[in-house]
Amino acid sequence: MEKFVIEGGVPLNGEVYVSGSKNAAVGILPAVLLSDAPCTIDNLPDIVDVKLMLEILEKMGAVCTWIGPDVVRIDPTGVTSSSALYDVVSKLRGSYYLMGALLGRFGKMEVSLPGGCNLGARPIDQHLKGFQALGVNIQTQFGAVHGVAKDESGYLIGSNIYLDIASVGATINLMLASVKAAGQTVIENCAKEPHVVDVANFLNAMGAHIRGAGTEIIRITGVPSLHGGITYSIIPDQIEAGTFMIAAAVTGGDVTVKNLIPRHQEALTAKLEEMNVGVEEGEDWIRIFKKGDLCAANVTTQVYPGFPTDMQPQISVLLTLSQGVGQVTESVTGFRFQYTEELRRMGADIMVNGKTATIKGIEGLKGAPVRCPDLRAGAALVLAGLAADGLTEVTNIYCIDRGYVRFEKKLRSIGAHIARVIDTESAI
Repeated sequence: MEKFVIEGGVPLNGEVYVSGSKNAAVGILPAVLLSDAPCTIDNLPDIVDVKLMLEILEKMGAVCTWIGPDVVRIDPTGVTSSSALYDVVSKLRGSYYLMGALLGRFGKMEVSLPGGCNLGARPIDQHLKGFQALGVNIQTQFGAVHGVAKDESGYLIGSNIYLDIASVGATINLMLASVKAAGQTVIENCAKEPHVVDVANFLNAMGAHIRGAGTEIIRITGVPSLHGGITYSIIPDQIEAGTFMIAAAVTGGDVTVKNLIPRHQEALTAKLEEMNVGVEEGEDWIRIFKKGDLCAANVTTQVYPGFPTDMQPQISVLLTLSQGVGQVTESVTGFRFQYTEELRRMGADIMVNGKTATIKGIEGLKGAPVRCPDLRAGAALVLAGLAADGLTEVTNIYCIDRGYVRFEKKLRSIGAHIARVIDTESAI
């Protein structure tokens, strides 16, 4: 076990580069299974979740070869089984994309139920409802989902699907399942997130016919095969970019975050400007700098293009240092306020009532030992440590490694006093 030790109170300054999108990567890697030839994935983030997905693909018979620091070549031609019942599947939330990919390739699948961060109930009922609409018999038993095409041809059949909620996971999974289905599939009330569009663009690059990704309605005309043999570069990580933007703001620094897509950050930049944070944009960069005293604001998480739920813990840290009283309302996930108890250990004035946290600004946070409850909350606690007076120790940082590439090294490159050390107490 490892932990971060942070000496806070140092303004961050300089330039930091954003890696490829975690959320796009965990959808694109299973999508390679639909190809009939090897594919090369560029700008792939070197994070735990990506390594777990590659391990799963290799167990299934794919050959995965790192040919550069962020480039992997995947040959799926050796995959002959429609089953993914390994222990590692249950460690990864995004492993549910194997369901759609295997159905699209084989017309059947057996996949262990997914794991990931504990953020309350995150059912996959919309995924299964969509698969059933495509002509798949579904059974869930013994911790796994089993599905097989009803049609005697073994193929899925295009259909009209309406999602009860705009689920990112269900939208991507149904795209994977339907790209080879007979006829046309229309998915309504789709998620619009950038990584949904990125997965669709990857599939189209292999010969799929997907229209409307990024809108409420996606139309897919099934094709008999996907040709593969392509090199595809994953989009920059929207949440990593936002995390560094708030890191600059909480420390009162001046940081230019590079290799991002400013349009993807519009909900965050608007909220930062409302809170009196300096924001300057370029073609592929955003500069965050101190403009004056921070002002409180109210934040409600929403599906894209609204304020992302994955930035909710980070913006809450900024609100603890703002003048006045702000509120954060979580309307996307079931429960995401586990981190507030850790922030209170650092002196934050936060009261949680249901899905709303009321945050009264204070003069400053104090360093303390805290524990990561999940990926984004862990990153938020690191930001709190960077802003705090004194020493902060952040444990259970495996959560952070799931989604951030060399997090502490990137922070050190812009002046943070942070070190990764062995957590001897947790190791005993």
